[in-house]
Amino acid sequence: MKKLSLFVLATVLTACATTPPQKVEPLPTSPVPPVAKIVPKTLTAPHGHARQDEYYWMRDDKREDPEILAHLEAENAYTAKMLAPLQGDIDNLFEEIKGRIAKDDSTVPAKDGAYYYYRRFADGQEYALHCRQPSLDGPETVILDENERAKGHDYYRAAAVTASPSGNLLAVAEDTLSRRVYTIRVRDLTTGEFLADEITGVAPAAVWSAGDTHLFYVKKEEGTLREFQIWRHEMGTTQDQDTLVFEEKDEEFSTWVWKTRTDAYVVISSEQTLSNEHQVIPADQPTAAPTMFLPREDNHEYSIGHDGDRWLIRTNWNAINFRVMTAKLASSGDKSTWTELVAASDEMFVRDVDAFKDFVVVAERREGLPGLRILPKDGSAPFSIAFDEPVYYADMGSNAEYDTGTIRYAYTSLTTPPSVFDYEVATQTSTLRKEDPVLGGFDKADYVAERVWATATDGTRIPISVVHRKDLDRTKPQPLYLYGYGSYGASLDPWFSAARLSLLDRGFIFAVAHIRGGQELGRRWYETGKLLEKRNTFTDFINCGEHLVKQGYTAPDRLVASGGSAGGLLVGAVANMRPDLFAAVVAHVPFVDVVTTMLDETIPLTTFEYDEWGNPNDQKYYEYMLTYSPYDNVEAKDYPALFIFTGLHDSQVQYWEPAKWVARLRAKKTDDKQLLFDVNMDSGHGGSSGRFKRYKEVAKEYAWLLTQVQRHWVPQQ
Repeated sequence: MKKLSLFVLATVLTACATTPPQKVEPLPTSPVPPVAKIVPKTLTAPHGHARQDEYYWMRDDKREDPEILAHLEAENAYTAKMLAPLQGDIDNLFEEIKGRIAKDDSTVPAKDGAYYYYRRFADGQEYALHCRQPSLDGPETVILDENERAKGHDYYRAAAVTASPSGNLLAVAEDTLSRRVYTIRVRDLTTGEFLADEITGVAPAAVWSAGDTHLFYVKKEEGTLREFQIWRHEMGTTQDQDTLVFEEKDEEFSTWVWKTRTDAYVVISSEQTLSNEHQVIPADQPTAAPTMFLPREDNHEYSIGHDGDRWLIRTNWNAINFRVMTAKLASSGDKSTWTELVAASDEMFVRDVDAFKDFVVVAERREGLPGLRILPKDGSAPFSIAFDEPVYYADMGSNAEYDTGTIRYAYTSLTTPPSVFDYEVATQTSTLRKEDPVLGGFDKADYVAERVWATATDGTRIPISVVHRKDLDRTKPQPLYLYGYGSYGASLDPWFSAARLSLLDRGFIFAVAHIRGGQELGRRWYETGKLLEKRNTFTDFINCGEHLVKQGYTAPDRLVASGGSAGGLLVGAVANMRPDLFAAVVAHVPFVDVVTTMLDETIPLTTFEYDEWGNPNDQKYYEYMLTYSPYDNVEAKDYPALFIFTGLHDSQVQYWEPAKWVARLRAKKTDDKQLLFDVNMDSGHGGSSGRFKRYKEVAKEYAWLLTQVQRHWVPQQ
């Protein structure tokens, strides 16, 4: 601001010396943020409590209202003006981040039937080429070019790219709006032409029957976008001739379709937060009626996998941290016939189980760290794959083959780029197949990662994963980016980010708070961070920030809180509860209008999330939500600087939630810190599509943060 003021003063003095006084132009003023109009609306809960929502008018389900769109564009224009002095740095950061990504890259080929499949990027293109070859040294065939398919679209995403059993047909689900509503198209790989078969209004799932004769898919419900129906499409017919196989009538459940690794069964799964149900159809009998595996039961979560003459079952039946059972399909509906394969444990959380011909792989978690344990079927002792970093993430990779002696797993850490290993079970040896290249002189030895533990208000120990440059001056507080999520039982495992290096190399520390609401430390870690204990999620995050300050990692004037979606709810609640602890808050697609959304059953994702947040039609949940809902708790007080991102077409957190939040914050907050709102008018919940474009948003965020919490860093002019 000092440089700008001197420039303005010099301009005015020059004008005064050469022109009459009455000709002098008025002094330029700082950009003025948009002021949203106030239209009071009373929202009355079923049990009588009334709230005032002065910005309810911002909701437009069709996203066509000219006044609302103009307001969002005005927010974007204001953000652009406020960031204009940083544009050189934003551009440099974008090029720096982009420069770390290999322009020509590919995934490791994975065998599936007669071919090895992989994706590759060529000539710095935004989108992938889907390829296959008959052997690792055989000729390549490009089976789908996303770059060609994306032409003419501001947004493009391909999903469920699935070859038929014969390998002659390819199904692909495409989204060109970022609303997560797809159209399935089928390409004849012998001619290269797309067939007339086209299936609209669906989720990204396409499951082939044996013989290439039928496709199973998931239909989305109008309005709510809930996955609620499974349909069967016979190749060569039109969608209006398709057959409804299953409809999920319980609005708290969604449904999905997939295929077992053995290729023997098509599975229809229904699920909500605390319950699952599965039905199976022989893949070679696609018109057969589904067979129920086990009917849904309250508070029973289970998943299944076909394993030769038996089924593997991951279940929380009498096992809060889950266990593994086996069963025959003929008697699977009677749990008393199930046999235990892996017992329940308070120390070990069963994440998943995978069946192969000669062994079973159990994905587990101990002390918050993931592991992979092999159970040979020949009766020999189980063994685990060893990992030696203090914080990391490992999980099963692409394993389409059932009859194999080699499994593929994925590995990454805060200092190790995503890596693919093949593990030979017989010799218990891992072979690195690929570590994602990071250009620009990256050396993992320049960085150090560690795990530290904070203590919550109630005495609970909370793990924090931390990474910074090895040569960082740790004798004084440094800027620190604290990231969190803490919902749905989703574990926020440490991950590598090439883009993050731009912060680390400029003196930032990056930390992940493994707060309650996830499942890092087992099922109880989740149970004590939801429903009427949800506030533990927020206080845990605050306690993590306090611990990092107390231990000298950072200080409140250089501490950043960041989260997205339910993590946006987290940082929104934290900004209300402890605004003094953070210099800046970054919220991506934030879920901030909790009470209003959870009372509206027409909004996508509402009804089948009651087990996560509670049903506010019940007064006790309503009153508890009101204690933390970020929008409802905005007050007239000082807040941290805020940068809020959303997408107009977001189907998970509707754009009007952050739009209303920003409007209320602007009207009530008493400080003069920046509040910026960036609305991607072409994208949804996942942000921009394409390999590089999404980093433009990251570059904006980083350049802004550097000026907010690292004030010795001087932006380029």
